[in-house]
Amino acid sequence: MRSFPFCAAVVLLLAFVATFAAAQDKYADLNGVKIRYIDRGKGEPIVLLHGGTSNLESWVRSGVVPNLEKDFRVIAYDARGAGKSDKPRDPSAYGRQQALDVVRLLDVLQIKRAHIVGFSLGGSTVAQLLTLHPERFLTAIQVAAAGRSPEAANDPRIEVEASEIEKGCISRSRLYRQAPPNAKPTEEVYRQREAQCRADPNFNPYSTAASLRGYRDQAVTPEQMKAVKVPTLGVVGTLDHALKEMQELKKLRPDMKLILLEGVSHTGATGIQNQPELIVAIREFIAAQR
Repeated sequence: MRSFPFCAAVVLLLAFVATFAAAQDKYADLNGVKIRYIDRGKGEPIVLLHGGTSNLESWVRSGVVPNLEKDFRVIAYDARGAGKSDKPRDPSAYGRQQALDVVRLLDVLQIKRAHIVGFSLGGSTVAQLLTLHPERFLTAIQVAAAGRSPEAANDPRIEVEASEIEKGCISRSRLYRQAPPNAKPTEEVYRQREAQCRADPNFNPYSTAASLRGYRDQAVTPEQMKAVKVPTLGVVGTLDHALKEMQELKKLRPDMKLILLEGVSHTGATGIQNQPELIVAIREFIAAQR
């Protein structure tokens, strides 16, 4: 059994870490929406965009921010509707507006051009940004997301998943669809995820559902993607549901470098954000473009 002094020390340490992290939080008003972000390190700027039901902490926990901030200026933020940022409930507040938030934040920080990395929803945001404001980016890295085609943007499953989140905090069909083939969620996993979701004070099911419904405003056409000239890297796992779409993007953009990570999935124990190979890929690609 742990002694009281030991337990007290652990509690104090955790409190210090939480206070230190909060002290680094910054906020910016982006077209009337308050966005929470962090800005760490020095060097060429890199913007990190998280996945759809996540927040900027995913980049910190995975070790990506601590690693990159040694040599780069790293900016990560909670997308509108997520984390500690404002949470509109109107789907029209998402989609293209999420992409434009990146440009707005760069303007606030007086950054003319940056590297940009996006995972999942963040990767789809990157794809749209490359068609809207390519002049703002030095390089682009799309992690497990090729961009949302007009067909994908209007996929009827989006409404099903949004409704499930509104009613039960999680979307079982979404979790099942994104899980690797050899590790589909069990009933126990669903219950654990729902409990975690309901215990998160910063998670709002209504704004998250609105964000999903905003996908229809993220569509990019094959012609638009073919025209992109920004040096781009795609990274995806061989167990990821996005593998096929990433391979299709490579056909559209032969100039894009595509890295496949063997045995890696979208999320979960083998999720791509937690793979050290992702950090290596980011660093090597940026170095090769200099």
